Amino acid sequence: MAELIVDILGTGCKKCHQLEANARAALEQLNLTAQVNHITDPLAIADSGVMRTPALRINEQVVSQGSVLDTQEIIAFLPH
Repeated sequence: MAELIVDILGTGCKKCHQLEANARAALEQLNLTAQVNHITDPLAIADSGVMRTPALRINEQVVSQGSVLDTQEIIAFLPH
């Protein structure tokens, strides 16, 4: 199986950090190993098609924009 890549896209605000914490908790609950990146560069965020932050991208697919998903919501997007 290919490596799981989880990207948090946002400028580093409190909501972005909460989304990252929730994503890490979801990975831990499923006992998954993933590369977790926090992308803060506005140009890189815009290039990915994200218009509202925070955003969550899993394996290059944007699954959420403009909201802080809770751990259970993130689990639904992860392989298990």
